[in-house]
Amino acid sequence: MVVAFGSRAEADDGSQAAGLSMTTPWTDDVSPDNALPDYPRPQLTRSAWRSLNGTWEFAGAAADEQPPFGQTLDEEILVPYPVESSLSGIGRREDRMWYRRTFEAPRSWHIGPESRLVLNFGAIDYDSTVYVNGVEVATHRGGYDKFSADVTDALRGNGPQEILVGVTDLGDQTWQPLGKQRNVPDRGIFYEGASGIWQTVWMEPVSARGHVQSLRTTPDIDSSTLALTVDAADADGASVEAVVKAGKKTVSVTRGTAGAKLTVPVPKARLWSPDDPYLYQLQVTLKRGGKVVDTVGSYFGMREIGTKKGADGKLRITLNKKITFLMSTLDQGYWPDGIYTAPTDEALRWDISETKKLGFNTIRKHIKVEPDRWYYAADQLGMLVWQDMPAMKTGGTPPPEAQEQFKLELETMVDQHDSWTSIIGWVPFNEGWGEWDRTETGEIADQVKAQDPSRLVNAHSGVNCCDSHGDSGRGDVIDWHAYTGPAQNMPTDDRVAIDGEHGGYGLEVEDHMWFGEGHAYQMAATKEELTSLYVENQEAVLDSAQRCGISSAIYTQTTDVEHEVNGFYTYDRQVKKMDFAQVRAVNQSIIDGADGSGTPPGEVDPGTPGLDGVHAYPFSEGSGTTTADAVGDADATLTETEWAPGVDGNALSFAGAGEADTGDTLIKTDGSYSVSAWVKLDEAGDSFQTAVSQDTGRDSAFFLQYSGADQRWSMSFSGVRALSSEKPEPGRWYHLTGVRDAATGSLALYVDGHKQGEQQVCTAPATTGHTVVGRGQFGGNLVDYLRGDIDEVRVFDRALSAEEVAQLAGQ
Repeated sequence: MVVAFGSRAEADDGSQAAGLSMTTPWTDDVSPDNALPDYPRPQLTRSAWRSLNGTWEFAGAAADEQPPFGQTLDEEILVPYPVESSLSGIGRREDRMWYRRTFEAPRSWHIGPESRLVLNFGAIDYDSTVYVNGVEVATHRGGYDKFSADVTDALRGNGPQEILVGVTDLGDQTWQPLGKQRNVPDRGIFYEGASGIWQTVWMEPVSARGHVQSLRTTPDIDSSTLALTVDAADADGASVEAVVKAGKKTVSVTRGTAGAKLTVPVPKARLWSPDDPYLYQLQVTLKRGGKVVDTVGSYFGMREIGTKKGADGKLRITLNKKITFLMSTLDQGYWPDGIYTAPTDEALRWDISETKKLGFNTIRKHIKVEPDRWYYAADQLGMLVWQDMPAMKTGGTPPPEAQEQFKLELETMVDQHDSWTSIIGWVPFNEGWGEWDRTETGEIADQVKAQDPSRLVNAHSGVNCCDSHGDSGRGDVIDWHAYTGPAQNMPTDDRVAIDGEHGGYGLEVEDHMWFGEGHAYQMAATKEELTSLYVENQEAVLDSAQRCGISSAIYTQTTDVEHEVNGFYTYDRQVKKMDFAQVRAVNQSIIDGADGSGTPPGEVDPGTPGLDGVHAYPFSEGSGTTTADAVGDADATLTETEWAPGVDGNALSFAGAGEADTGDTLIKTDGSYSVSAWVKLDEAGDSFQTAVSQDTGRDSAFFLQYSGADQRWSMSFSGVRALSSEKPEPGRWYHLTGVRDAATGSLALYVDGHKQGEQQVCTAPATTGHTVVGRGQFGGNLVDYLRGDIDEVRVFDRALSAEEVAQLAGQ
């Protein structure tokens, strides 16, 4: 077969046509004879195995098509590269497809009554059925997890045996977990699909008297032991022996029963960390009746991930009991030649190695699950990993059966990856993509934590963003996204805070673009400008770590991907886009400086006592184009407003265009303050409507408002909303109070005197813009005009207590 290493033209619609748009340094190393030949299961090794990667026959298929047993298929494909990829030799999308090849088990394996033949698949996207010699040996649903089949009983003699694999991958036509794959990739944040077989296919002989299927390992550095469970097939009553070695030295020997949890001593353990990624060797022998039936090799690292409070009193992440800032990149795991599949093992390791050279100690593996050898490389190289669950598509609500399948695949992901030393946290949801219920999101986080108590659970990365249903309050982490950021959320007593995504600065590099033009959250014109933007952004990360207490920051992203040009490298891994010496230096300064020794909050100005406030607008005039400040001297000018009956006396009425401009900066927004108003809406739809705000020239410093995205009352900063518990009723008066407490970093909303929402946010911009009633400001534009009535607006130069808010609402 000849792989299509030719030019890749653009289709009429501007998307990439079949072929190859750009090569990586490893593209030319790929051939049918050496398609990912490396051992695919580093945590459970056997000496006897054979790769089935290479040339297979291929054909597109129709729904309900009968399996083409014994028939030569029309095309050839290079396994294990996705059918859409250029390295596959196909380079197009198929909803349904057939793969076919023949194989022979080596005679030395003696397959028969005493030795069984197991066929292993690293991953197939998405629904697959496997036949051997016309016999169905396995069906599987899920695009990211491995599965196996004992095919011994389907074999015919000692000659060639036929494998036929049928695959259906409807992608975003369904609710299947698919990460960033789209059937028709856009010129934004969603990319090419990766259908069919995309990880190694291989076979191995195992004993018919029992064999090891998995090793579950969990280190405990407090007791200097390893919890080990040996899961074995056909091994009732079998015994196990576990030997730990450090190099050639035997550290300990432990014996027990298959399936039982063993406590394996690792005395004076050398701890694994990014600075010293030390790994112990582990050999496990399975015995029945005193005779060895299976022996496998493995390894593990001794490390802890946890939380504790720093000297500043803020809860932070620890590695091996030491507060450690997790300086991370967002890593999509995409390749221009192989899409989901790195062209070679060297290429797969290269991304991790280069990330570490840039001064990062962590990678967030973004809504994709990698082959085992990726995590093996992370373990060896010393890279911590936040592991995302691949998301369902955005938009709409997944049906109940899709919800259950998502939970099943999440459980399987954790189950199959809970022994990698590098993985320190699980992330079930991202920005609300495919999320269906906030309460159930919390329950899912609890389930993941119960399944794996040894790691952190980040229930919802970007809980402040996009399609999120809001904070469930569960898990170990509060995670905000802020572009360009960084985020300034704060930890609580039981949850650390992290910046789950920030940055995203972009640079186009001619002749290294997937499309003709690129996208980023902010573009730079030169390498020097891009480096400067990065360094300034990371200096702000250090400030957020020291003042706010974030424990991790995740920069977008490792490399360019298709239309996104916000990587350190171009998509083809050919061009460095920043001054890497400066990148390393600022990253190291964050890791060194974010040690939890920040200064605890100092005293806060107590402000003006009483409930009159420092400015008040009772709107008592009933006519005219100005309204008096009853406490201060900042009378407001009225534009396109009308007078209407109020809660008591008169009120101002707004019809989606007017405002009351106080003409002054009434609130020092970098300190504590409160603002209250009686508000009645004419409608409660999908639009934002602001009661009180303060201009900055770009985004209002705060919004006391109705959030159309949530259909709730809200006290908001840009990207952060403390929400009411229920949707307001049009035509009804509500008393709203927004409270910013700079000492605790909280932003709270009270409705009719009761606290209904609260968010932690460390800092707020100092502003000199006017305080305004009836509208907001966003992106430099005047927006979010109110459609309804307002009465009794009051401004306070301090954070009101809950008791004071209740008293104010009662007045």
